[in-house]
Amino acid sequence: MQLLAAAGVGRAAEEAPRNRAWGREKEKELNKIVESFELYGKQYRFETGELAKQANGAVLVTQGETQILVTAVISKDEKDYDFFPLTVDYMEKMYAVGRIPGGYLKREGKASDKGTLTARMIDRPIRPGFADGFKQEVHVVATTFVVDGENQPDCICVGGASAALMLASAPFEGPVACVKIARDPETHEFIVNPTYAEQEASDLELTIAGGPDFISMVEAGAHEISEEDMLAAMEFGQEAIRAFCEKQQAFLDKCDIKPVEWPIHVADPSIAERVDAHFDEMSAALKDADKLNRMAKVEALKSAIKENDFTEEERAAWSSDIAAACKALEKHAMRRMVIETGERADGRRANEVRPLYIKPGYLPRVHGSGLFQRGQTQVLSVCTLGMLSEWQRLDTIDPAEGKRYMHQYNFPPYCTGEVGRMGAPKRREVGHGALASRALEPMLPSEEEFPYAIRVVSEVLESNGSSSMASTCGSTLALMDAGVPIKRPVSGVAMGLIKEGDDVVILTDIQGIEDFLGDMDFKVTGTTEGITALQMDNKAKGLSTEILGRALAQAKEGRAFILNAMLEQIEAPRETLSDYAPRIETIKIPVDKIRDVIGTGGKVIRGLQDETGAKIEVEEDGTVRIASVEGKGGEAAKQAILDIVKVPEVGEVFEGEVVGIKDFGAFVKLTASKDGLLHISRMANGRVGRVEDVLNLGDTVKVEVIEVSDQGKISLDRVDKPEAPASSGNDRPRGERSERPSRGDRPARRPGDGSSHRKPRRRD
Repeated sequence: MQLLAAAGVGRAAEEAPRNRAWGREKEKELNKIVESFELYGKQYRFETGELAKQANGAVLVTQGETQILVTAVISKDEKDYDFFPLTVDYMEKMYAVGRIPGGYLKREGKASDKGTLTARMIDRPIRPGFADGFKQEVHVVATTFVVDGENQPDCICVGGASAALMLASAPFEGPVACVKIARDPETHEFIVNPTYAEQEASDLELTIAGGPDFISMVEAGAHEISEEDMLAAMEFGQEAIRAFCEKQQAFLDKCDIKPVEWPIHVADPSIAERVDAHFDEMSAALKDADKLNRMAKVEALKSAIKENDFTEEERAAWSSDIAAACKALEKHAMRRMVIETGERADGRRANEVRPLYIKPGYLPRVHGSGLFQRGQTQVLSVCTLGMLSEWQRLDTIDPAEGKRYMHQYNFPPYCTGEVGRMGAPKRREVGHGALASRALEPMLPSEEEFPYAIRVVSEVLESNGSSSMASTCGSTLALMDAGVPIKRPVSGVAMGLIKEGDDVVILTDIQGIEDFLGDMDFKVTGTTEGITALQMDNKAKGLSTEILGRALAQAKEGRAFILNAMLEQIEAPRETLSDYAPRIETIKIPVDKIRDVIGTGGKVIRGLQDETGAKIEVEEDGTVRIASVEGKGGEAAKQAILDIVKVPEVGEVFEGEVVGIKDFGAFVKLTASKDGLLHISRMANGRVGRVEDVLNLGDTVKVEVIEVSDQGKISLDRVDKPEAPASSGNDRPRGERSERPSRGDRPARRPGDGSSHRKPRRRD
């Protein structure tokens, strides 16, 4: 053993220099680059060089103690797609907030709605920054390592993705950044990247992304913010983006970024020449107000171009390039038509809304419904009311435990005349549902005013653009039809933009072709008092806040026009709920009575629900909510609960059932949980020898409370006493003692003879 130990020591001594050299080499390899900075009162940090080194680019971005690892990987093979294959994933890890995932598997699975929305938020500002013709697959992954419960993790992911792509030398026009803007409710000062607490107190939640000199993405939720205030927040947000881009560039300047020559696909110039020769034919095909007819004409023209202008070998070799050139021709023809003539594909003027068809209360029996149609976009929204316990519980890293208002948006393939698979909601459906939800939430009544969980489902039955705004309008109709006392009705409109050089045309109520081929999709919702939600995706570079201001003003006119049409069909929320909706009544009981209402193992409350058909919820503070479609069941449940918790007072009169008989009196049921004692001396006028001579089990007797002891024992007196029956000993005057043998006649008691009441003490 000693020899072995000595040999080990010798080997360790020989290997020590080699290990130290390896350690120095490893430290050099793991030499990380860090850029720490403070902006707008909060601490931030970019790091690279230590984690995920096999990715093309990896950045650990930190705000406060919230840390996100963002990686970017670019495939080596070029894909023959007619679109840019970018995928963004946002991975919510429950360990980031010190929690174990719920469910049977106890591991993260399908992304939450918040995770899906965050992935979309990362994708939208970075997608336009890639070079045209770049066809390598790009995968960006943001993984939450730590979420401190104070600093929100979503916005910093965009800066992390931008930095990771630039570290990977992607053909990407960066840096870009994203900030969230809140507003102090007292001072009205703007707050950059607010904490959860600051956001909760704010009347504005504006998320804005872009580069140092342009805005590419905007999302907002607000409590009826004016157009002027919203524009001021955007301008402030643009300044903040510029500051974050400068800090990101300072971090990148520290890094040794190796340039990479990525292949940029360039199509054969002859393809565009041959396709562009059909410009007049494409312009004529686009001038049709009917979406399906127009699409059929355009597709027929594209097929003819491919068939007549290209050989079979060319079609096989240039398939995606020919498709891209035909799409470019369609885009060019549509944009020139708008810029040069002011005429749109369906013949409308730039600020004109499509024909409206509005019908609240479209479906029978449901709690509320509304059909909203604008042109060839048709949405049916249905509202359902339920108990607050039916709210949606959330198992995410977000501090919110759940939500009382649920808005869901469905976009089936048939709404665009297509064949497709039906399954879980896609990112687009989640995003559109979230936008409509954000638009309506500020107008919902509080739980105290309206103690219901609310679910609205928007079914898109036809789609030709602006279906999310149609969902907002249809959902307003459904809520009003259901009798939900919203503060004010909400309408929405989608705005578009065509920008060619210095020529700019802003379009109201865009249809699908103007969304796909235009430069901006700008959705605005609000009431007569201001904006409640906003979402913008921008493809045009150099979009100024002046253009955004014009778009907001034009959107206000469009919203007002649509809202007036809605109010012509339903002026205000219904005064009464649907006959099929549950009536919920709220009562308050003492906290120490909650146990009596619930009962052992829930026996009492289950019995009440089975007996009355009502649903009953009891909260820890003593709030009780009773829901029943039929009023009788709800009233019966309410009265039963009030009876359970009621404490009889001196002087109160009850008619109760005799539920117990003893030698000294009868117990009378006063409430569901309270009995009182009617003493034998107070049952009748005169002497009562036996209780059964006057009362029997099951009899109903009218009594008055004469005393309530500190221990809660209740003494009763009978009202309208009858005369005691003679057979009960009424012939003997009250108070007269019965004959007993005199003490002298009793036998003498001796200790230990058994006649004594006391037993002799036992000795061990």
